[in-house]
Amino acid sequence: MATKRHGAAAPAAAKRGRREARAELCAALGDAALRERAGAAWARGERLRHGTARPGRARGERLRHEAVLLEPAPFRHGVIPGFLAGPAFAEALRDELLGLGFRGRRNDLLSLQQSEELGASPEPHVAALRHALCEEFQAWLSAVTQIVLEPTIDISCAKYEYTDVLLCHDDELEGRRIAFILYLVPPWEKSDGGTLDLYSTDEHFQPQQITKSLVPSWNTLVFFEVSPVSFHQVSEVLSRKCRLSVSGWFHGPSVPRPARHIEAPLARSPHIPYDHEILYEWINQVYLDLDSQAQIQEEFEERSEILLKDFLQKEKYQLLCEALEKKEIQWSSRGPANKRLYEAAEEDSLPDTLKKFLQLLRSEALFLLLSNFTGLKLHFLAPSDEDEDAGEGQAADTSGHSSPKTEQEETEQPANGNPHQPLQPENTPEAQDGETQSSSGTPVCAGELRRWTHGHYTLVHDSQATEFALDLLFFCGCEDWDPEYGGFTSYIAKGEDEELLTVNPEDNCLALVYRDKETMKFVKYINHRSLARLNKHPNRTGFWDFSFVYYE
Repeated sequence: MATKRHGAAAPAAAKRGRREARAELCAALGDAALRERAGAAWARGERLRHGTARPGRARGERLRHEAVLLEPAPFRHGVIPGFLAGPAFAEALRDELLGLGFRGRRNDLLSLQQSEELGASPEPHVAALRHALCEEFQAWLSAVTQIVLEPTIDISCAKYEYTDVLLCHDDELEGRRIAFILYLVPPWEKSDGGTLDLYSTDEHFQPQQITKSLVPSWNTLVFFEVSPVSFHQVSEVLSRKCRLSVSGWFHGPSVPRPARHIEAPLARSPHIPYDHEILYEWINQVYLDLDSQAQIQEEFEERSEILLKDFLQKEKYQLLCEALEKKEIQWSSRGPANKRLYEAAEEDSLPDTLKKFLQLLRSEALFLLLSNFTGLKLHFLAPSDEDEDAGEGQAADTSGHSSPKTEQEETEQPANGNPHQPLQPENTPEAQDGETQSSSGTPVCAGELRRWTHGHYTLVHDSQATEFALDLLFFCGCEDWDPEYGGFTSYIAKGEDEELLTVNPEDNCLALVYRDKETMKFVKYINHRSLARLNKHPNRTGFWDFSFVYYE
């Protein structure tokens, strides 16, 4: 279709566009002395600021505008304002890009609209830009960075609109050496969001904090060296403006990457000795009825998930919500940003009501109740495969589905009828540790109380342990929460973006999800729309959940 639109004149038009682009790149890039200075500064990790002065500039007078800026921290990057010297060309390029087809991309890491790969786009100004990047700019980058770059690039166009975001990541992929972004945006302020945020890193090469934010600016190109410490994000767009950019990577020889840092997982512990009386103190009586439990188990066996509404007695739930508002609770931010950002409660600071609820979630009585809900063997009284024909009449004897098989059997038959063929745990210390704990014969759990507000999220990441587990989520303070705000828990098949299941926050609801080794989960970024909820609930900036995982 594009060939037909341009007809026979298209190659000639593209060729003319390429000549213009070559001639119209920032003049500073052709300055041999500047290139030499820039290369020396880059190699030494020093700052370089070069600009052009107005005629007759007096000593000490500010530069009229910067032409090239190189910075070593938090990792080596450069900024070139006025990258395309011809304003008319930049405007024509913008118009061509806006005429392309875009597809929405939504997953744990990002929310944006992206074009197809522009490597073969026949649009004249796009082709001209590509040609200039691959020749003149590539040669300049190679000279400055002393990296032998390949003559081809990955290049595409992205549109970020209201609430779009690209969360913290390092861009590292085999062969990527230099990343670049050319901004074609309207007048832009920091308050519009959409900044390119650069992170410092700790001794484990993990992102620590944002130390620099680059505000998008018309016809400005930013580039940086892709490395184990090049963590960055595109902050959420907060205005109704369109953040249009062309971005991609120059490739070159791969560099060694340090060993991946493995975090210590949440501590797992066996149940604590509380009998069934604690259940009658807290839980809606409907869920303590044996017939109800059998019905719940039947539904859970069919779907591997269930949502139990009005789970707590109303009075207890109200006390729980009131306790969550207490100022005495100490909340700690949980990171690093390439894996998660939310707040978790320090348990020592919790009011008694919350401590008692956590005791319930860790209690022997709840382990047994969850066994009755799910058929999993989370208590020694829960039936195993051999006990299917045992007598009825006791809660522990309600008929359950098969507990997960040995690792060899799991590869042959999915547990719980789950259609996703299980994989073995990744060969990482964290996964091995999890396997050891959960295969010791003693059921265990791990969990925390979390607070969620605007800007919080969790991401799927490579070191996330993959094993059979029962997730429990109990939500508080979710009145009028809209799924458009984010904050929902999404389950996906490993390596895929398509959602298998979404659990939305809902007041006084207990969600149970049994996941296999191929199933990953994340909490979707909570976006700026969530602040509209303050109109109805002036003191409610987010919600809470009790997040626990149980292992057989």
